[in-house]
Amino acid sequence: MEARIALVGCGNVGTALLELLKRKEEYLKSRCGFEYKVVLVSDLMKGTLMDPEGIDIEKVLTENSKRRSFSALGEVAGTLGELMEAARVNVLAECTPTNLNDGEPGLSHIRDALSRGISVTTTNKGPLAVAFDDLVALAKRNGAEFLYEGVVMSGTPLIDMIKNGIVGCSVLGFEGILNGTTNFMLGKMANGESYAEALADAQSLGYAETDPTGDVDGWDAAVKVAILGKIIYGKTINVNDIARTGIRELMPKQMDRAKEHGCVVKLVAGINFDSAKMNAYVMPREVPCEDPLANVGGAANAITVKTDNLGDITLTGPGAGRRETAQALLSDIIRIMG
Repeated sequence: MEARIALVGCGNVGTALLELLKRKEEYLKSRCGFEYKVVLVSDLMKGTLMDPEGIDIEKVLTENSKRRSFSALGEVAGTLGELMEAARVNVLAECTPTNLNDGEPGLSHIRDALSRGISVTTTNKGPLAVAFDDLVALAKRNGAEFLYEGVVMSGTPLIDMIKNGIVGCSVLGFEGILNGTTNFMLGKMANGESYAEALADAQSLGYAETDPTGDVDGWDAAVKVAILGKIIYGKTINVNDIARTGIRELMPKQMDRAKEHGCVVKLVAGINFDSAKMNAYVMPREVPCEDPLANVGGAANAITVKTDNLGDITLTGPGAGRRETAQALLSDIIRIMG
């Protein structure tokens, strides 16, 4: 069956998804048996395009690069639900910015689609953080798929590994580097830069936002721990209940002390168990140099999943990036239509 794709949120990741679809169209058709039309593209700032026969992606990308607006391509009006129905959408790629307070506007977009039996893939952590169970139940009730590979470790297929690759294993805990911005900064600080210098470098490269609170105070990593706790253990973990310490207060002497101990400082996030009690945490700590996590540099992510049947499995890969995150959306769409 042909994928009839609606894209909501045409920023960096949404645009990268369109680029991937266009660039790999023949490969996807010949190697994966995947055929598609992008029939709806909507962005709060750029406008909305709809064509049930398929939008010309090349024109969208060209116009987007020139004017960052769709005004010259013939915008349409209507609610998202009305437009998805008119365009006969069967899969929504939801890429609006993350809002950890109430999940909006992504939460409403996802609910709208799922309630109509339209499958959804998203890279947006906000809706999962505030309404994971509701969205899963809504998808099941309406015979739709709800996938979200890109919310943790970008395009690195951690969630698929947990759900499918190690099925049959019990996960005894996990610990990882789940925020690329702070990993990049800690690498700089280990080489002698101050926190302020490392942050400035991260901001200049686009790794850190103007307000870096979500990264440097550990909120981003904490949300990912909560999501993984739900996926792996079926437990709802309030992000505010996760023991959380960021990297703002780290001093050069702490980095030097770690070197003396044969370690490096990493912001680690995970879940472990103590007398059957679940402990969720995000904190900077010294990681021995022989630990696989110690050698993860730059903005990369990594996680060690502790299992009964396979022992420790360490997965390393990009934890950020427009194309990398778009790859997660593409994988989810192919899986949905498979």
